[in-house]
Amino acid sequence: MTTIKASCPCCGDVDLTPAQVRLVVCSVEDWSYYSFRCGTCRDEIRKPAAPQVVALLTSGGVRAEAWTVPAEALEEHAGGPITHDDVLDMALTLQRIDNISAVAAAGATHQRPVG
Repeated sequence: MTTIKASCPCCGDVDLTPAQVRLVVCSVEDWSYYSFRCGTCRDEIRKPAAPQVVALLTSGGVRAEAWTVPAEALEEHAGGPITHDDVLDMALTLQRIDNISAVAAAGATHQRPVG
């Protein structure tokens, strides 16, 4: 069986089996990572996985999980963050639209035929 050497920041070198390593390969290369639980301190250790690390781990038998980031998460956004007031304003606007729609629908049912 393959032994994978990794490093825990508290305990130093750790020997792992492929089943003890989680490898997540992201569509955004810089967001790929691998993680494992240290057998000594029990901490969850997470480290970046550059393409060379991905190749090394997969060749050692670690199964890669694909992670595709939605395009919307990668869009550039201008302006400040949304505030609580922005959310309340939007809710009030939607309520006004609902009220106008209800009045329009009620008016449509009370029309008399022309003739």
